[in-house]
Amino acid sequence: MTENTEYGRIIKGIGGLYTVLTKNRALSCRARGIFRHENDSPRVGDIVSVKNEDGSYVIEKILPRKNLFMRPPLANVDFLFCVIPCASPQPDIFTLDKLISISESLSCEPVIVVTKSDLDAENASRIMSIYSKAFQTFLTSSCNNTGTDELLGFIERNSKNSVFAFAGASGAGKSTLMNKLFPCLSISTQSVSRKISRGRHTTRHVELFPLRTLGAEADGFIADTPGFSMLDFERFDFYDVEQLPLFFREFSGYLGKCRYKGCTHLCEQGCAIVEAVEKNEIPKSRHESFVALYNVLKNKNKWDKKHSYQSSR
Repeated sequence: MTENTEYGRIIKGIGGLYTVLTKNRALSCRARGIFRHENDSPRVGDIVSVKNEDGSYVIEKILPRKNLFMRPPLANVDFLFCVIPCASPQPDIFTLDKLISISESLSCEPVIVVTKSDLDAENASRIMSIYSKAFQTFLTSSCNNTGTDELLGFIERNSKNSVFAFAGASGAGKSTLMNKLFPCLSISTQSVSRKISRGRHTTRHVELFPLRTLGAEADGFIADTPGFSMLDFERFDFYDVEQLPLFFREFSGYLGKCRYKGCTHLCEQGCAIVEAVEKNEIPKSRHESFVALYNVLKNKNKWDKKHSYQSSR
């Protein structure tokens, strides 16, 4: 490190101005023009080097990324809390499974959080039973504080400078849950629309909040985001159809054990995964989501891909 260079993490970026948190302070920085020529730009979550030039700070270099989510633009996410309500709105299992597979493909650990358990305990239990064997899962209710202490404990135990983000369908209760966990955040929330049974996004930009500033006994960051809304496989290149089985972790013990090579794991005789579903060793809904994603990806031409998600820079 040269005398005028510091390293830190971008925690906020608006209008070309970035806030970089270094070891000792927060710096207001602009990015060098070279990033535009490289068809890249600094993102919230990036680890960067910053140089002082005549009293102004500029971002010189973006260090290699662990991963990069494009919508919202957020880099180096370690844990993605995939939030699903058990009611109001009705849970969308397919969207949840799509989100989980994307998180897996980006080497980001998905954690399942079932919200609003006070509204439909039976449905909450059903969702938990689908995911609890393969994933870290939490059953929560912001109305009666169920599960919030356990979830906060998980965050504190796994912090170590980690970045945590929350994602899920609009109206799932992400902002309410985050406010329960970290009251200092004071994230704006809105009720679910009765007419369309959906919530409305209230966050306008991505920002990272250091956990210690929120009263947690841990290092690391919580991301406040406008929502992981761009899960469209028709427009974004998350992964290829051949890779899909790798991002359903329940399949891992059965891959390579099918009767025929090149098994698609859809409905073939002798498919170890299909047989595991029939024996209730793999949840039926997980396989149904796999089949639905397979049918989307198999019809997607490689030359039609417009945007690429990358696990590293």
